[in-house]
Amino acid sequence: MRVTVRELAEVVGGTVIGDAERIITGISSLHEATAGDISFLANPKYVSFLSETRAAAVLVAGEQSGITTRGSEIVQIVVANPDYAFAKVVVTYGPKAVPPPPGIHPTAVIGESVTLGLNVAIGAFVVVCEGASIGDNTIIYPQVYIGAHSSIGADCLIYPQVSIRERLSLGARVIVHPGAVIGSDGFGYASVAGVHHKIPQVGTVQIEDDVEIGANTTIDRARVGRTRIGKGTKIDNLVQIAHNVEIGEHCRIVAQVGIAGSTRIGKYAVLAGQCGIVGHVTIGEQAVVTAMSGVSKDVAAKAVVRGIPAIDFKTAQAQEIAVRRLPGTQAQVKELSAKVQDLERQLTEVLRRLGAGGGAGGTPTP
Repeated sequence: MRVTVRELAEVVGGTVIGDAERIITGISSLHEATAGDISFLANPKYVSFLSETRAAAVLVAGEQSGITTRGSEIVQIVVANPDYAFAKVVVTYGPKAVPPPPGIHPTAVIGESVTLGLNVAIGAFVVVCEGASIGDNTIIYPQVYIGAHSSIGADCLIYPQVSIRERLSLGARVIVHPGAVIGSDGFGYASVAGVHHKIPQVGTVQIEDDVEIGANTTIDRARVGRTRIGKGTKIDNLVQIAHNVEIGEHCRIVAQVGIAGSTRIGKYAVLAGQCGIVGHVTIGEQAVVTAMSGVSKDVAAKAVVRGIPAIDFKTAQAQEIAVRRLPGTQAQVKELSAKVQDLERQLTEVLRRLGAGGGAGGTPTP
């Protein structure tokens, strides 16, 4: 990589502040950058790193006045979204993965009546079962299993050791990371006379266009009908999606989330890390479930929920603050209780004396 700041600004549509002819030779984070690197500032909490970084140029959301590091002025490229701009730089100039070459590796096993599009690459020890289809320009890395009569669209990336079982559908530009399993049986049993009898899972999975599925994520096939992942949805690593779940378009599902069967999730919803969703509930469009929350009932559109069970974020936050203050509150209650008891003793004594004085016909002395 050897480009000028001006050339980078053209790629990302940014405005240069400083030396536009400075040469950029690498890409790095602020704290790891060395001379010649370009970096980015997406989160304002890291603005202090600018005084320590060795980066030659930084992508920023707005002009940062007077930025110098080790006596040298940092060139700024002002863009609308530094995260996105940095991604464009990496895609354009960063290291590239080495896919299998177009064609079929001699060790791959291709079943009967398989349909392959143009420029398909199938790596070593891939198994494509009978009746499957793979779209144009799709890359299948080594050791992938594609079940019978499943279809994979154009321009997909299927990384090593992915299992895609029978009768499934993946749209175009889908990315599936290593170890993911799509179409395994849903968890369904009928318990009779103390024995758990397996309920056949004969449905399918539909993955729509531009979905990304993280490493070791599992998406179960439906009992009947389909499990569906809407277009543009991004799923992190180690996520479990159960049978007959419906996930809308452009959702974000973070690591270690578990979604039980027949749950409906509206488009643009966010499920943060390690949250759990019970079955047969609906999470509305643009709702946010915060990390480590447990959802036990429907969540309204645009709601933000937190806790176990998940409730309104602000309410949960107030409860958590109250719990943190509980030791002090207990001490205060104990102190006030002691004062009340002392006042009760004094009042009892006063009433006793009043009663004794009144009985003698004299004037009581308080």
